[in-house]
Amino acid sequence: MSSLFKFGALAAVSALMFTGCASTSTSTGLNAKTVTVNAVTAQGIGQSIGQINMVDSPAGLVIHTNLTQLPPGPHGFHIHEKGSCAPAEKDGKAGAALAAGGHFNPKAAPHHGTPLTGHMGDLPILQVQTDGTAKVNLIAPRLKLADVQGLAIMVHAGGDNYSDDPKPLGGGGERIACGVIQ
Repeated sequence: MSSLFKFGALAAVSALMFTGCASTSTSTGLNAKTVTVNAVTAQGIGQSIGQINMVDSPAGLVIHTNLTQLPPGPHGFHIHEKGSCAPAEKDGKAGAALAAGGHFNPKAAPHHGTPLTGHMGDLPILQVQTDGTAKVNLIAPRLKLADVQGLAIMVHAGGDNYSDDPKPLGGGGERIACGVIQ
């Protein structure tokens, strides 16, 4: 990670702390939003597992997670193209939050990648602690809150290798939690 990116990340996290993760514009002029995240299954949307706060910063979109009840370990974490967490069918089989569509990809990038490459919705890996909590600050350097308004944010069952090989879309697999960015 370059020194400039690290500095930008530090500045963005500082901005997040300063704004207090408000759900409206703050006096600093930075836009912020709070998103409720729910567990999802092929049968529907389940209970709330926490919130994600998003705030614009000079380094990009800062994402602060306050999530619980997730399986420990790394998880694929993405912005999806539609603002729905409802189940839908694919290949004749119901799937969790499939109504959210694929990864947010307005520039038609040909491959899944890192937060700096690939789809615009490709986010840093979400690391969940052994107690099932994820309370982390992440940065999506190419995004602003206005870009993701009305879309879904998704947690996948597995990790993400930022590639389409050996499995498509980083290998994250099933969708286990979702929130709509309103």
